[in-house]
Amino acid sequence: MNVIQSHPIKGIGYNFIPDEFLPKGMDEYHIRNIQHTQDIEYRNLTVTEINQLHLNNNTSDNWQHVFVAPEFNAAQIINSKFYGLVRIGAMQPVYKEFHDFKMRVGIYNSTIISCDLGNNICIDNVAYLSHFIIGDDVMIANVGELATTNYAKFGNGVIKDGENEDSRTYIEVSNENGGRSILPFNGMLAGDAFLWSKYRDDAALMQGFVNFTDKLFDTKRGYYGKIGDRTVIKNCAIIKDVWIGSDAYLKGANKIKNITINSDANRKSQIGEGCELVNGIVGFGCRIFYGVKAVRFVMSSHSQLKYGARLINSFLGNNSTISCCEVLNSLIFPSHEQHHNNSFLCASLVLGQSNIAAGVTIGSNHNSRAADGEIIAGRGFWPGLCVSLKHNSKFASFTLLAKGDYPLELNISLPFSLVSIEPGTNLTCVMPAYWFMYNMYALERNSWKTEARDRRTEKIQTLEQHYLGPDTIDEIFDAIDFLKKIEISNGDTAMADGMENKKKVKLLKVNKAVFIYEEIISFYAGLEFFKLLEEQEIENFDSFKKLLSAKVSRTKWQNIGGQLMTEDAVHTLSHGIKNNTIKSWDEVHEFYKTEGNKYKTDKLSHAYTSLLELKQITGNQFTEEVLIEVLENTVKTKTWMCNGMLESREKDYTNPFRKMVYDNSKEMNEVLGKLEDNSFIQSQFKALEEMQQRLAGFKKLLQSETLVQ
Repeated sequence: MNVIQSHPIKGIGYNFIPDEFLPKGMDEYHIRNIQHTQDIEYRNLTVTEINQLHLNNNTSDNWQHVFVAPEFNAAQIINSKFYGLVRIGAMQPVYKEFHDFKMRVGIYNSTIISCDLGNNICIDNVAYLSHFIIGDDVMIANVGELATTNYAKFGNGVIKDGENEDSRTYIEVSNENGGRSILPFNGMLAGDAFLWSKYRDDAALMQGFVNFTDKLFDTKRGYYGKIGDRTVIKNCAIIKDVWIGSDAYLKGANKIKNITINSDANRKSQIGEGCELVNGIVGFGCRIFYGVKAVRFVMSSHSQLKYGARLINSFLGNNSTISCCEVLNSLIFPSHEQHHNNSFLCASLVLGQSNIAAGVTIGSNHNSRAADGEIIAGRGFWPGLCVSLKHNSKFASFTLLAKGDYPLELNISLPFSLVSIEPGTNLTCVMPAYWFMYNMYALERNSWKTEARDRRTEKIQTLEQHYLGPDTIDEIFDAIDFLKKIEISNGDTAMADGMENKKKVKLLKVNKAVFIYEEIISFYAGLEFFKLLEEQEIENFDSFKKLLSAKVSRTKWQNIGGQLMTEDAVHTLSHGIKNNTIKSWDEVHEFYKTEGNKYKTDKLSHAYTSLLELKQITGNQFTEEVLIEVLENTVKTKTWMCNGMLESREKDYTNPFRKMVYDNSKEMNEVLGKLEDNSFIQSQFKALEEMQQRLAGFKKLLQSETLVQ
C-alpha cells in the first residue's frame, strides 16, 4: 500500500530540513543562503504589487515570504502559485529566444516552492518547481517536476547525515560482481577510476580513495538544486536532485535524477529527447540524444551518447562516442568509438583509442559459474564485425580481431596483431606486427584523428595519442622475446602455447614480425631524437647527448586512464596516498599534472634506453655514428610508412570491386575526393620532407664541427 501522508497546507515549502538534522542555531535556509551568490538587493512586495498578482490569478501562502529585486514587474507573473520563501530577480518587458524557441520573461502557469530565481528568467507551465537556485536568463517550459530533496547528492557517491552506508551509489566497473566498484564524484578522471578499481588488494589505498571522496562533499542535508545562467530546459517530464551548470540545453528528456550536468559557456552540454539518466555525472561539453538510458555512470568531458545507447554501471572516458548499443559494467579510457547497433560491451577494461564494430559481443560469462568474468583490452583495441569474445580474455595494444566467433579465452600478448580464425582447421591465427605490414594508413590516421578530436580545455591528464609510446614499446620488447623462443616449423609460421585456452594458436610471419618490431623500436627512438633536434638548439653531438638520460636501463610503464606513467611514479602516488602526504583528489590530480609535465622528457629517456637495449650497447657506445645511423633509418622507415599509407589508400581507387559502383573516375573522385588531395596523406609526406631536411641540416652541422676541430 502506498503511504500518502496528510499535512497542513501552510507547511508546503517549509521545513525542508527535518528538525533532527538542523544544526543548533540554524534555520532551514542556512545552506541555501550560502549557495545563493547573486548580487541582488531584495525587497518585500508592495501592496500594489500584491494586488496586481492577485488580479493575475496568482496565489501565495504568505506574500511576505516572497522577496523581489528592485526591477521586479508583477505584471509578468500570471496564474502561478508560490509557497515558502521565494526570491525573484529583475524582470524586463522582453522575450528571450533560443534556437527559434521564444519565451516571455516572467513566471506563468507554474508552481514555485521555496526557490531563488535569477534575473530575467522565463518560466512557463512548470507543474512543480521546488528547492532550486536558478541563475540569470534561464528558460524553462513544460516541465512536469523540477525538484530537490533535502538529501540530494547530485550523482556523487556520498551519504548524508542520518543515512546508512548502504545508501551510497556505487558504479560496478570492470566486473559484474561488484568486486571493483568505485564511488562516482564530480571531477572524477579515468585515472582515478582505474586506480580505484585495479588495486583491490591494497585496503589502505582503497580506504584513502573513499576518504578523498567523502572530503569533497558536505554531509549536511539541505542543499538546493542548481540551474546555471542561460540554461534552457523544455518539454521534460522529471528532473530531480540535479545540479546543472550554465549554458546547458535540456529538451524532451523523460527523467533526469540524481545527476550533475557540468556545462559552461565554452563547454556546453546538451541532453535531448527520450533520455533517461539516473545516478551519474555528465562532464563538460557532453551530448546525450535520442532515447539514451544511462544509470550509475560517469561520462567524462566532450563525450557523446546517442541513438538509444545504454550506459550502465560504467565509466566513459573523454572524447568518446557510444551510439545504438549497450555498455555495461565497463571502464573505458578516452577516445572510445562504438557507433553501431547490437554492439555489446560488458565487464571490460578498455584502455582507449578503441573502436567497437557492429555486432560485436564482448560479454559471455558462460564459462564461469558466476557473472564474474573480465576482459582487458589494450590501447587501440579493434574487434571487427560480429566478433564474439569470451571472458576472461586479454589483448595487447592495437589488436585487430577479424570477424569470427572466438569460443575460448584468449591472451594475445603481441601488439599490433591481426587475430583471425583459419577456415577449415578452425585454428586461431595471430599475425604480429600486422598493422605495420598492411594497414599503416589506418594506424597513423587513428593517432592523428585521436589527437585532433581531443577537445578538452582542462588537460589534467596528459594522454598519449600516438601508437608508439612507452607502453607499446614495452609490449614490443616482450613480444620479441616471446617470438625468438618460438620454433619455426613451416616456412615463417609456428604453433604457440599460452595464447588460447586449451589450444595452440598459429603464428604467421614470425621472422618478418621480429624484424619489423626491432625496426619500430629504432624508429620510436629516432622520432624522439628528431623532436629534440626540432625543439632544442644543438651545436654538436656532445650537446645533443647531454640532453639524453643518464639512466642505464629501460623503465616499465603503465596506462593510468590514458596517461602513461612509470611504474615507479604509480608506486610513489600509491605510497603518498597511504602515508597521507597526498591528501585529496585535487592532490592526486596535481600529481597527474606533474607527471604529465615530465612526460616529454621521460619518454625521450625511455626511447633512448630502449635503443641501447635493442642495440645491446652502453651509453658510452652511443656515438655520433650510431646517432646518424638511427636518424637515417628513421627516415627510411618513415618513407616506407608513407608509401604504405599511400598504397593502402590507393587500393580504394584501383580495386575493381571498389570502382564498380561508379560509372567513371570523375564520379568516384567527386564521391571519395581525389587521392592526391587527401590532406592526411599530404601531411604525412610533408612530415617526411621536414624530417629529411632536418637530418640534412644536422649532418651539415656535424660536418662543420668536424672541420673546425
